[in-house]
Amino acid sequence: MPSTGGAGSGGAGSGGAPSGGAGPIEVDCDAQLPTSGAQEHSSSNQQGGSGNTAWSIWTNGGPGQLTTYGTTPAFRAAWNNSGDYLGRMGFEWGNSGKPYGEYGTIEAHYVWNKAPVSGNPSSVAGGYSYLGVYGWSNNPCVEWYIVEDSFHQMPFNTGDQPVGTTEIDGGTYNLVYRHTTGTGGSRCSGTNSWDQFYSIRLEGKRCGTITVSDHFAAWEERGWNLGNLLEVKIVVEAAAGVGYVEFPVANVTTSN
Repeated sequence: MPSTGGAGSGGAGSGGAPSGGAGPIEVDCDAQLPTSGAQEHSSSNQQGGSGNTAWSIWTNGGPGQLTTYGTTPAFRAAWNNSGDYLGRMGFEWGNSGKPYGEYGTIEAHYVWNKAPVSGNPSSVAGGYSYLGVYGWSNNPCVEWYIVEDSFHQMPFNTGDQPVGTTEIDGGTYNLVYRHTTGTGGSRCSGTNSWDQFYSIRLEGKRCGTITVSDHFAAWEERGWNLGNLLEVKIVVEAAAGVGYVEFPVANVTTSN
């Protein structure tokens, strides 16, 4: 699997305020991308934005594309034989994050519309793909994933057997632990190998809310130490192929 470097305007799909404290957020599953304010980004390793609309592109091949919409938490991700591509948006805390409990309740509110797939999904997303929430932590160095959906059959297969399951937000998730050296380094300075934590939904879901903090707590109950959060972002990963996915709602919130 991969390794990486590191209240909106603009129409339907803002998904609510960028941080908690304003009550429950209702996700509009029919939301569409904003019709104005589009900004195009094309790179193999680039990041920008701020707050919960911090975005990044990472690939280990050719450039990938990401379209953002100012301060609206929404984006469109596209790849064209970009190698292993990750496009993502959410909170970015650089290299000085805090333990997850200090952010209060962390949630991800999402809607995604995947490109149509004709025949073999590998034409769009190579040998594997996922959509969900992604991030890194340090002290210790961990790359973590909450996988909600895929261009392929769910549950997403990491190649390692699940060690158990957990019930969160009305869904059942496989819990998978891996240790890897990756292919492109990590976000942790001086680290060449690291742990990966996965929660993988058994049935794909394209719209809803992920209580990210509950997944962190489920991992902690397993003795998996997350460390200090460096980022929490809604993400698509695609291994090669040509395709796109739209995220009319990509809103990560915290209550602190």
